Amino acid sequence: MEEETKKEPSEPREEGWAEKAKKLIDKADDFIDEKVDKVKKSKAFGEIKDSLNKAEDFVEEKIEDAKKINVKEKLDEFGDKAEKETKEHLERAKAFGKKVASKAADKLDDLAEEIRNKTKDKPQPGDPQNDPQK
Repeated sequence: MEEETKKEPSEPREEGWAEKAKKLIDKADDFIDEKVDKVKKSKAFGEIKDSLNKAEDFVEEKIEDAKKINVKEKLDEFGDKAEKETKEHLERAKAFGKKVASKAADKLDDLAEEIRNKTKDKPQPGDPQNDPQK
């Protein structure tokens, strides 16, 4: 009777697509967090941040000058210069963001392809294509 009540240890079940997708999402999230940290520590990010801080200081200084002098020509000149500098910095920030996003997308594609290749070779239980009864 004891033999009937003892069960053989069950084999660990294989991961389903949901678990694999969750792992992929977790890896992607970790990867993106890591890349964001690297971007924040990068020289280019620091330069852009410094440039924006300088532009902000410049704007505040010119506003104070304008309040003191109140000359329309200087305001126009300041506005043109600030607009030009802002556009240049914005374009550099956009280009940098596109570059980082492209690299992140390439890495995610590589991870997804690796997972597809690993799971493609193994038949999934419950998959109608692998069911010999049908």
